Amino acid sequence: MDPFEKKGMEEKGLAHVWAAFGYSMDGLKVLMREEAARLEVAMLVVAAVIFAFLPTGLAHYGVLVALFLFVLLVEALNTAVELIIDRTSPEISDYAKQAKDLGSFAVFCALALFNGYVLVTVLSLTMF
Repeated sequence: MDPFEKKGMEEKGLAHVWAAFGYSMDGLKVLMREEAARLEVAMLVVAAVIFAFLPTGLAHYGVLVALFLFVLLVEALNTAVELIIDRTSPEISDYAKQAKDLGSFAVFCALALFNGYVLVTVLSLTMF
């Protein structure tokens, strides 16, 4: 078998795209089992409600959604790292802890961007 050929990905063209979409939705289901991801969705809802009471435009919502998707992206990668570590290194290890801590820091940075944007937007639209 060709080392670049993926088993289970025999679909071509639109069938491949459709299959990839299905795998992505399966990943979303996994992610939504994580409490952190559900809290992040709640943060988006709260921010959107706050934005609804401010003179925000479509661009504000576009940036809000883009930053939210970035948070979910980082959360998904962090969850994947944690799953792999738990599977391959169930014993307590400094390397495993450091890898998980780095993933956690990445999520923290993404959340700081999201919440910083919300805060700056709210302050800038309410002070004038």
